[in-house]
Amino acid sequence: MERTNRTLWTEFVLLGLLNHTVIHTVFWGAILFTFLVALLGNCLFFFVIITGSYFRTPMYFFLSQLSFMDICQTSTIVPKMSVDFWNKGNTISLAGCGTQIFFTIMMGGAECLLLTVMSYDRYVAICKPLHYPVLMSRRLCVAMSAGVWLGAFLNSLMHTLCVLQLPFCESNRVNQFFCTIQALLKLSCSKTSTYENGLFLTGIIFLLVPLSIILASYISILLTVLGMQSVEGRHKAFGTCLSHLCVVGVFYGGASFKYMRPSSYRTPQQDKVASVLCDIVAPMLNPLIYSLRNRDVLAALRKHIQKCTLNI
Repeated sequence: MERTNRTLWTEFVLLGLLNHTVIHTVFWGAILFTFLVALLGNCLFFFVIITGSYFRTPMYFFLSQLSFMDICQTSTIVPKMSVDFWNKGNTISLAGCGTQIFFTIMMGGAECLLLTVMSYDRYVAICKPLHYPVLMSRRLCVAMSAGVWLGAFLNSLMHTLCVLQLPFCESNRVNQFFCTIQALLKLSCSKTSTYENGLFLTGIIFLLVPLSIILASYISILLTVLGMQSVEGRHKAFGTCLSHLCVVGVFYGGASFKYMRPSSYRTPQQDKVASVLCDIVAPMLNPLIYSLRNRDVLAALRKHIQKCTLNI
C-alpha cells in the first residue's frame, strides 16, 4: 500500500462465498463436484465432437466452441475459490483480479454472441434448408466464429482497462468469491455513474439485442414448423431446437439477473448466488442438455468408452 493523495491498493482481499462451518463445507463440496462435472462433461463433449468425422456440421462446430467457453469460464473461478476456502489470506493481486474480470466477461460475452449465431444456424436449417450449404458454408462459419471471439475480446478488454484505472481508496475487501466489475465499483472513491451507464448499455448490446435476434429466429422457426404437413418432420425440427432453447433460457435468465439489475437493487448475497448459477451451474448443464438429447453424441461417447475399456 502506497499513500499519495489517495490510497493505492496493489492487492485485494476476497471475502469469499463460504465460512468454515459444516454446512458451508458441504456446500463447497457441492460446488467443487459441480465444477468437476462441468469440466469433465465439457471436455468429453469437446473431444467427441472434434474427433468424430460425423460431427463436421456447423451446429457441432459451434457446440465445440461453447464447450471450450464453459471450460475456461469455470476454470477461471473455481480453482482460486477452492484454494481461498482453505487459506486464511484470500488475497489476489491487482493483475490477478484483472485477469479474472477479463476472462469471465470475455467468455460470457462470447457465449451471448455464439448462442445468437447458433439460433441463426437453426433458422437457416429449418426455414431455408435448400440454401443451407451456401448460407452456412465453412468459410462463413469461421468468419462468424471469429466475429464472436473478436467482439467478446474487445468488449472484455475495454471493461477490464476501465475498471483497473479506477482509484480504489475506500477499501480493498471485495465482497465476492472472485473479482467482478460490480464488486470493484463499490470500492472506488471516484464517481462511477457514467461508467455504470456504459456498463448497462453494453449489457443491452450483449444481452437484449442477441436475445431479440434469438427470439425472432425461433418465432420464424415455429411458424415454419407449424406449417409442415409431416408430423415426423415437426418432431424432428422441435427436437433439434429444444436443447438450444433450454441452454438459452438457463444462460440468459441468469445473466439478465446478474448484469441487468440496477445497482440500487443489488445485494452482495444476490450477486454471489447469481455468479454461482451463471458461472458454475450453467456450464455444467450445457453438455448434459446437448448430449442427453442427442443420440449421435451418446453413440459416439459409448464407442469411445468401449475403446478405452478394451484397451485397459
